Amino acid sequence: MKIALLTTGGTIACEPTERGLAPALNADALLGRAAAVKDMAEIVVENVFSLDSSNIQPEEWCTIARAVDRVLKDVDGVVITHGTDTMAYSAAALSYMLAGQVKPVIFTGSQLPITHPLSDAPSNLVEAFIAATSGVSGVYIAFNHKLINGARAMKLRTTSFDAFATVNAPLAGVFDSDGLRLIAPQVRTGEYHLEDGLNEKVFLLKLVPGTSPDVLDYVMNAGYKGVVIEAFGLGGLHYIRRNLVEKLKQLEEKGIVCIVTTQCLYERADFTVYEVGRNIARYVYSGRDMTTEAAVAKLMWMLGDWNSRGQFIDKSMCGEMDVSNL
Repeated sequence: MKIALLTTGGTIACEPTERGLAPALNADALLGRAAAVKDMAEIVVENVFSLDSSNIQPEEWCTIARAVDRVLKDVDGVVITHGTDTMAYSAAALSYMLAGQVKPVIFTGSQLPITHPLSDAPSNLVEAFIAATSGVSGVYIAFNHKLINGARAMKLRTTSFDAFATVNAPLAGVFDSDGLRLIAPQVRTGEYHLEDGLNEKVFLLKLVPGTSPDVLDYVMNAGYKGVVIEAFGLGGLHYIRRNLVEKLKQLEEKGIVCIVTTQCLYERADFTVYEVGRNIARYVYSGRDMTTEAAVAKLMWMLGDWNSRGQFIDKSMCGEMDVSNL
């Protein structure tokens, strides 16, 4: 098989400098430290860029997606090395931009540089290549013996090797003594063509008791086109003394798209249960059980071409949300 390795920097490629760890190693250097992958496939490499993932933003998501689209024509799968801090955002964004393609696109990285004697990088790279040669369709994160749907992943730990978890969905697969055992891979439908236009003007607001409605005035006045709100519980927000509901109505009137999710890590937002949720149902869309990363990336993607993509706001494209009881 033929697999493309695309590098973007991150801890896996870091070396010490006088100012701290910084990405420095290219694809050939990474492969030199993970010799086992060389026997798994014919490997073509591309160093897309070299950044700490805290500096990877929507523009870089587009650059990665275009690189994947270009190499997919000639390979059986793609492995992308990436910093862990924003990997879940990138994997979610590519899940939408590459929707419909049927080859494996596997993100991986590490919590320690590949040159560190205790690094988790070699095993993560091997497992990413196993996934890339498996034929499973979709975008995933391979990390610490787990294969996670790219639109369901979240980084939960800053230093542990078990950094990523799947939220509100089963693992896509696990790596064990038998290799990769698929459990719940992404379901892909429709014809594929790259949909890489994004609108990064999406604001994320996490409510606290007493959040001022003035924050949403800023959203309206600063040119934002969308907002994701992490509300309380099933999707409640306050309207006594500080009336957020009235501001959401104004957002809707100005054509600013609002998705409301829950601050709770697990389970869904549901506006039908409490009065404080029903107050907002006419002005916003429910993010249901999407992760924040998936909701933000999806809204940026939909706003990149709202006329054709807005229809997906209450649909699941790659397993990012449960729509079974809509």
